[in-house]
Amino acid sequence: MKNYIKIKTITLGILILMQSCVTQKKILYVQDDYEYLPLELSYSDNTIQVDDILDIRVGALTPEAALPYNKSLSGKQVQNNNLEVMKLEGYLVTQDKTINFPVLGVISVAGKTITTLEKDLKEQLESGGYLIDPSVTIRLLNAKVTILGEVRSPGTFTFTENNMSFLQALGLAGDLTINANRQDVQIIRSVDGVLTTNHLNLTSANWLSSPFERIKPNDVIIVQPNRSKIKSAAFFGNAGSYVTIASLVISTIVLINNF
Repeated sequence: MKNYIKIKTITLGILILMQSCVTQKKILYVQDDYEYLPLELSYSDNTIQVDDILDIRVGALTPEAALPYNKSLSGKQVQNNNLEVMKLEGYLVTQDKTINFPVLGVISVAGKTITTLEKDLKEQLESGGYLIDPSVTIRLLNAKVTILGEVRSPGTFTFTENNMSFLQALGLAGDLTINANRQDVQIIRSVDGVLTTNHLNLTSANWLSSPFERIKPNDVIIVQPNRSKIKSAAFFGNAGSYVTIASLVISTIVLINNF
C-alpha cells in the first residue's frame, strides 16, 4: 500500500508540473533584438477614412476674419479640452469621403492625409481671396484601437498620437496575460475599404520593421490563448482529467497485482 501511495503521489506531481510548465522562449518579448536593432523607424501619415471626425481650426492675421471658418464650441473655452464635446462639433467624413466646410462647401478628402488636407484648405482660402496668409490646423478626434483576447483589460481605446506603436497599444490593455500566445498575435486592419490581416510573433524582433509596428486608427488586435490555455479548456486537456485517468490506471494496476 505504501508503494501504491508513493507511485500515485509522484505521478500526480509530474502531471501537475507538466501542465504548468511554460518555457521562457514562449513568454519573453523580442528575444533576438540584437539581430535587428538598431532599426531606423519610418513615420507616415495615415489617410483620412470614412467616419473619421476632424477638428479643423483656421487662423488669420485678423482673428475676426477667420471666425466664419471655425465652429464655436458651446459654453466656455475650457470645454475645448472635452474630447466628447469636440467630437460633436467636428467634421464627420461621409461615405463618399467628403466634408462640408464653411464657405468653401463640399471638399473631397479621398486619399488625403491630415497634412495634405491642411495644405489644400490653406491654398483654397488664399487663392479664393477669402483670407490672407491663413493657418489651418487639423486633428483626428476619434482614432481608436480595439484589443481582444488574452490581455488584462480588453476593450476599445481612443488615442490622440499620430504614430502609436503596436507595443504601446498593448500597454493600453494592460499587457498580455501569461496565457497569451505571443508567437501568433493577429492584427486586422481596414484602409480605404480594403481589409487585411497579419500575424505577429512578438517573441522575435523581426516584425518591428513591418508596417504593423505602427498602429493605424480602427486597427483590431486579437491575442489568441496559448496551447496550455486551450488544452485546459478541453476535457482531455484538463489537468484534473489527466489526474483522474492516471489515478484510475494506477488503482487498476494495484488491484490486479493484489489478486
